[in-house]
Amino acid sequence: QVQLVESGGGLVEPGGSLTLSCAASGFTFRRYSMSWHRQAPGKERELVAVISAGGSTNYADSVKGRFTVSRDNAKNTVYLQMNSLKPEDTAVYCCNAFWGNTYWGQGTQVTVSS
Repeated sequence: QVQLVESGGGLVEPGGSLTLSCAASGFTFRRYSMSWHRQAPGKERELVAVISAGGSTNYADSVKGRFTVSRDNAKNTVYLQMNSLKPEDTAVYCCNAFWGNTYWGQGTQVTVSS
C-alpha cells in the first residue's frame, strides 16, 4: 500500500523556520522524483520545490533562497526546510511522488502569523 505521510507543520511567527518531512512507503522511493506543493485558501495549488531521483532541485521563484528540498533515500523521506517564513507562505503543504505513477500525501498545515 502506497503511503506518503507529511509531518512538521504548525504555527510559526514571520521570519521563523519549519522543516517538513514526508515519509514514503509502498513504492521504490529512490526512483521517484519528489516534490512539495502548497494550496492556500481560495488559491490554486502551486508547485513549491522538486528534487529528482538524481538529486537535482528546482524551486518556485517565491521561495528561492528561503526553502531547501532534500531527500534521504535510506529513510524513504523527503524534507522541506523553510526559512524566513512569510504570512503568504501559509498553506497546506503536500508531497508528491512521480515516476510514471503519481502519488499524493494528505498534507500538513503551515500557518505563518504573529
